[in-house]
Order: sequence, then structure tokens, then C-alpha cells
Amino acid sequence: MDFILNGKRTSYDANPELSVLTYLREVAGIISPKDGCSGEGVCGCCTILVDGGARLSCRMKMKDVEGKRLTTLEGLPTTERDAFADAFVLKGGVQCGFCTPGIVMKAKAMLDKNPNPTRDEIAQGLTTNLCRCTGYKKVVDSIACAAEAIREGKPVVMATGTGKIGSRHGKYSGREAVLGERVFVADMKEPGMLFGALKFSDHPRAKVLHIDVAEALKVPGVERVLTATDIPGKRIVGMIFKDWPVMVAEGEITRYIGDVLAEVAATTEAAAREAVARIRVEYEVLPPVTDIFEALKPESPQITDKGNTLSISEVRVGDPEAALKAAAFVTRGRYETQRIEHAFLEMEATFAVPWQKDGEKGVKVFDCGQGVYEDRVQLAAMLGLAEKRVNVVQVQNGGGFGGKEDLTTQGHATLLCWHTERPVMVRLTRQESLRMHPKRHPIVMEYALGCDANGKLTALISTMHSDSGAYASVGMKVIERAVAHAAAAYTVPNVHVKGTAVITNNVPCGAMRGFGVNQSCFAMESCMDELCRMGGFDRWQFRWDNALVEGKSTATGQILKGGVGVRACLEALKERFQNAKIAGLAAGIKNTGIGCGMPDYGKAKIVVEAADRVVLHHGWCEMGQGVYTMALQTLVEETGIDPQYIEVRVDTDEETAAGMTTASRGTSLVGNSVRVTAQGLKKDLLSGKTLADLVGQEYKGEWVCDWTTKVGHEPPPGKDVVTHYSYGYAAQMVELDETGKITRITAAHDAGRIMNPTLFEGQIEGALHMGLGYALTEEFPFKDGFPVSFKMADLGIIRPRDMPPVEVIGVEVADLHGPYGAKGVGEIGLVPTAAAVANALCQLDGIRRTTLPMRELKALGRKPKGVQ
Repeated sequence: MDFILNGKRTSYDANPELSVLTYLREVAGIISPKDGCSGEGVCGCCTILVDGGARLSCRMKMKDVEGKRLTTLEGLPTTERDAFADAFVLKGGVQCGFCTPGIVMKAKAMLDKNPNPTRDEIAQGLTTNLCRCTGYKKVVDSIACAAEAIREGKPVVMATGTGKIGSRHGKYSGREAVLGERVFVADMKEPGMLFGALKFSDHPRAKVLHIDVAEALKVPGVERVLTATDIPGKRIVGMIFKDWPVMVAEGEITRYIGDVLAEVAATTEAAAREAVARIRVEYEVLPPVTDIFEALKPESPQITDKGNTLSISEVRVGDPEAALKAAAFVTRGRYETQRIEHAFLEMEATFAVPWQKDGEKGVKVFDCGQGVYEDRVQLAAMLGLAEKRVNVVQVQNGGGFGGKEDLTTQGHATLLCWHTERPVMVRLTRQESLRMHPKRHPIVMEYALGCDANGKLTALISTMHSDSGAYASVGMKVIERAVAHAAAAYTVPNVHVKGTAVITNNVPCGAMRGFGVNQSCFAMESCMDELCRMGGFDRWQFRWDNALVEGKSTATGQILKGGVGVRACLEALKERFQNAKIAGLAAGIKNTGIGCGMPDYGKAKIVVEAADRVVLHHGWCEMGQGVYTMALQTLVEETGIDPQYIEVRVDTDEETAAGMTTASRGTSLVGNSVRVTAQGLKKDLLSGKTLADLVGQEYKGEWVCDWTTKVGHEPPPGKDVVTHYSYGYAAQMVELDETGKITRITAAHDAGRIMNPTLFEGQIEGALHMGLGYALTEEFPFKDGFPVSFKMADLGIIRPRDMPPVEVIGVEVADLHGPYGAKGVGEIGLVPTAAAVANALCQLDGIRRTTLPMRELKALGRKPKGVQ
């Protein structure tokens, strides 16, 4: 097969059935095309040009390229590469960057045909491309900007500024991501490397009688096959509870279809997967426990030694039973939310290489997870090593949203590397990712909410049950957040909320953007509108009157001392809401930091390596949200250093420990820790020393919040209830036309201090896209312990053409503890969205929707044939 690749004549005479994507990545060494769907052809990450037209390289075979001209991003003219890179950085169209090269190639094909497209034409043209981070608005902005530059033959005019807090400083390493030059874990290669593959359980609940690996060992290229007996240290891992086996052993009972029974290392990925297919497992198949209410019955099979109840969280304030009885108006309802797949575009991957620490054998792990220090603890325990002998390096990942907190590939790559003493890559397919990693919790909520005749809330009583699936993950904390945020952004003087997290044989559910708060906000805000209907209250005024303010308490009894921005967010929407014909309104609150009696902490280290090179070490994961940029801008704010001099790294060998990148705390904690750490450098620079004078100097610091209290527990004597040290606030409105189509979503969000307006807007816009999918289309249903579908196309992710116009309004009510007053915004962006959509639809037709997803495709302007 002879063809032209990026302008050069090329020949290929091997497997004609090889996909073009695999050829480009594994044979030609071109990494800009990405694999986001394992050949399903639904994500667009692998888009290239074939004879000038956009094609999905995962759906093409090498036998089809004879005589054709193939172009990847690497082969575009320099002027066009610069235009796209600069435009996407300037306009904020790049976040995690995994999907961006594919989007650029689709845009290139589009602009070659139509150099001056409208926004609608751009959105329509991107139908085959998914982005899970941006919500598409800034992607369209970026393509329009690049189109203008290419059309007029002029460079993109980049923003000027100092790089300090408040500036629209370009995303750290954003340009490299746009051009496909920034390396993700799955892009890594080393001479002599091996590839790992995993044997998953064939049944959600079955006793493993025997694992036969004899035939697997016969496959050419196979180096090792490991089972549970090959784990030298602790086999059971977990972030909070140690209950999740790295591999299930013979004689044990599997808990879900993502349990791993064996793993293979081979010289090629194909050989490793062939070997896995030859592993034979003898089971005693048992009936799975898949319904949460059946699981709680005494006669149900007990999945764990402690039963099927993972945890119970409960808060009680005042006398809610009496208050509800005395209320003038009471609404009662049962609200149900669904299981959701994170659908980050980059599937899980880990690359482990042999390493030495102080002359002792160790492992260096390149990790796309969300917390390298937490991962190090578990990996070292698994190997039976001191933590210093395991070095985990954070590789900026292709989206996480909470779904990369638990270990997936990390333990297996590390173990195979340890035994083979060779570099090992383990990467999941999309179907394996769907099978293995934790999802968003489905929660069933019973709500009773009452108010007096004047429209003041008086009582809330609620029970919640969540399906936490097979293992704990962070399920106990998710139900705890749902309970603690049960009253949403309002003050209710009398509260009783009880939440139960249930163990089943479904896929585990853990952290996902919003962390239980989306679920309770949907129920609470639906009840708010129902009370307005019953009492004839104005929907905006009712919310403003009952909104949290300084001196009022949350559902846990925490009295807020300052920085409460709910009313400011509502006020930002007041005029538009009152003038809208058909609109739904909802407000939200979301904690910053894990709190609840657990410390929030972060360390940082600044190393002056040269007169023009300063390395900033911290412990937080960059997954598109911009935490590396926040760290950089904070250091620039404190010291005035040229941002071009700063390199940001996360590497456990530097001992700048931080927890899991979760709970919207990255900006808050990295900002505070860098501020503290920078004071020594700042002092030295103010004394007249230059960076050249300070080469070799190191500065260390940390920031800790250790004063929060447990949910549902009396605080220690002399202490107030402080569930969290900080909260973010929001109000959103959804407008409809007479057909029920969403014409605009307006989101007012209190960020405390907007550290970077472009990144702030991008976070909220992306969250709105995810929240709209949560409201209307997205679901990952299970039946008998198996997914109804393993197809990414069936997840219901909203495409660019279906995304309505969105507007983000920034509100700044300074936080008492955040850096420069900043609050977390990573999750709050979708907390009120589903409720606002449900309330808008109810205004349209009077029907109260109580189950998600609502499947009202008319809201997207689509016919009820499904969304693609």
C-alpha cells in the first residue's frame, strides 16, 4: 500500500486490516490522533484528513489508503497550526486537550470548504466530535477566531497581560495540547516495553473456583501471567475503606463484572489480549443483588461481612416533625436520579517503569489518576514497599470529573512492571472503562418540605437511598454530601435528613462532578417550585427570601460567617427571569474542600533552577480544569516572576503532598499553599536579589484546614458546627420557547474571586453541558449486574449542534479562607441545572418531572429518536 502521509510518500506492507489510527500511533509514531472510543467512531478524537476530507481514522483500514493523501495535525502548514493553537488558547477552547487535535482537523476540513462559517454552521460541522470539558461554546469561538486569522492571512492577536490573578492568562501548556504535542499516558513509549491486559469477571456475583492460565502462557510474546497470589503486599486497596481487591483470588466471590481475576504482560497489546481471551475460569455462579431496596431486606444475600449497608448519614436540627405538621403548605414527592458515566475522552492508562531510590529497587508510575499521593500510598502497600520506593508522576490527563479517583490500571501496570522488571503499559478500551471505573450514584429521595403562609420555609424531612455498587469507593461521602446539602441554597430551621448508601453487585459508584449535591438539589428545587404553586408565591422572591445569608445555617446546622453569595447570584438573574415568558429557576450551593472532620491540605515547593527557570511543585491533578494555571498565576501574583519562566510539576518524589483532586478544592488549596510558599522567594526578590542570585534555592510551604466537624455529630466542646470551610454558590435559569425548546441557559456563579475569567467561564460552560445531559439524555443503566449497553454512543452525551446558547455571569462575594477570596467552581456549575430544566418544563405544561433523565428531547429541538 503506497500513500502520502503529511506530504511524504509512504509504503506499508503488513496487516491490511490494521486500523489507520493504530498505524499512525504505533507504526508512524504520530500521537496527535487520539483513541477515545476504541473504534466505535463516535468521539472524533482520531479525525484526520484523507484527500482533504475529514475522516475518522479508527474506522479506516490500511487496505483503504492505497493512493490516498493522509494529513494529520503535524502536516498542516505552520501558519494554520499557529492560527488554531493561538485561537484555542486565546478563546479558551482547550481544557484537557485530549479531543482538541481531532476538533482542529475537523475544523480544518470545514474551513477549506467554507472559510467564513456562522456559529451554527461550525456547531453543525462538529457533529461527529465530542468534548466533555468545554460545553462547545469556546470551541466554536476558537474556530471562528482561527477562521478569521486564516482567511485574512494575519496572526491571531493574543491577549497581553501580566499573568497575575484576574487576568485571562492562557492555559498552561494549552498550545501544546491543541497541536497534539502534549503527551498523555497512552502516548508514552520506552524500548523493550511490555503491554498489559486484564481478565475481568464474567459474572457480577460468582465464586471463583479455578483460574487456568496454561493456554495464555502459550501465546507468542507473553512474558508473564499474574493472579492474586502474585501480589507481594496488601491485595485489598481502597481510598477510605480497604475493601477492593486488586485481583480476586480463587475461592472468593466476585462483586461485579469489573473485578480483575488475572493479568498478562506481553510484547504487543494484541498478544496480551489474545492471552487474556485464553484464560479459563471455573465459576459457581450466584444470583446478583442489584436492587437497593431488595439488598436491604434481611433475607437478601449479604455481599460483605458487614451486610449490604455501606453507611448511614443523618442530620437533625430543631423539631421538623412538629414544624411540618404546623406548616401552611407542604409538598411531598419521590425523586429518582440515574447512574451516569463520566465519559472522559481519555480512557484510563498507566505506564510503569523500573526505578531505583537510594539504590533500592522501586517503580516509577506515570499516572492519569486524580491524586498521585493517594495512589502512591495504595501502590506501595500493594508491593509491600516503603512509599519512597514508589514514585508516582502526574501526567496531565484527558478529563476526570471524579471518575479517575479510584485505582484502575495503576495497580496492574505497577505489579507487572515489578515482576518483569520492564516498562509496562496498561490501558483500557472504552468498553473496559465503562465496565470498571465507578460512576455517578443513582439516588432515590423522599422529600417533604413545608413553609408558612408568608412563604418562609419551616421544615424539611427527607430520606435518601443510593446505589453505591460493589465497593465503597467514596460512596459514604457522596451520600454524606447529599444529606448535608439537602436544603440546597436555603435556610430551613427544622431539618431531619437520613441517607443510606447501599452495597449491590452493580458497578461501583463514587465521585462525579457534584458529588451527590446535584441529586439533592434536583429534589429540593423541584419542591421549591411546588410550594410556590401551592401558595401562589413569586418564584424568584420566594428563593431570595429563603436564601442562605450570613448568620443563617445550612441543613447541618453550620452557621455561615461570611462570603455567602446566593442572593447576589439571584439578583444577577432577577430582571431577565421576570421578563421571560417561560423559564425555570434554581439555585445551588457546593462545598469547597472535603471537610466533614477531615483535613484539607496542600504543600508546595518552589525551586529556582536558572535565571529564567523556576519549577513549581505541588500535588494537584491537572485534568483540564486549570489547576496548573492557577498555581502559576498565584506565583506570578506573589512574586512578579515572568510566567514564561515557570514550569509546573507534580511528582511524589518531591514530597509536596496533597489529597485527591476532588471537592472543588484544587484552586483554593493550591492557591493558598503557593501563597504561603512564595513568601520566602518574595522576600528575597524584594531585598534586591535576582533569580540569577537565587539559583539553587528551594522554598517550601503548606496550608491546612483542620477545623471542620463531622456531619451529624456534636462538635467538640467550645467549637461550632463547621461542615466545610468554604462554599460556592449559583443561580441558573433556563428559558424555553412555546415548543419547549431551550432558547438560553443563564448561569450566575459566585466564585469569590475570579482568578482567570476565561477558565472560570469555561468551567461553568462545560458543567452546564454536563448538567443538561444529566437532566435530559444521559444514563448508564444496568440490568442483572450488566450494562444495558457497552456503547459510548448510547450514553446520551449532547452533541455540539444540540447545545443551546449559554451565558455565564460572574459574581464575586469574597470567601473568608480562599486565596484572594476565591471559591471552588469545578462542580457547582451543574448542581442547579437539572432542577432549572425541570422547573422550566413544568412551567410549560404543568407536569412535574421527578425522574432523571427527563428524556424531553424537544428541549434540545430534537425529535424523540435519541440524541447522537
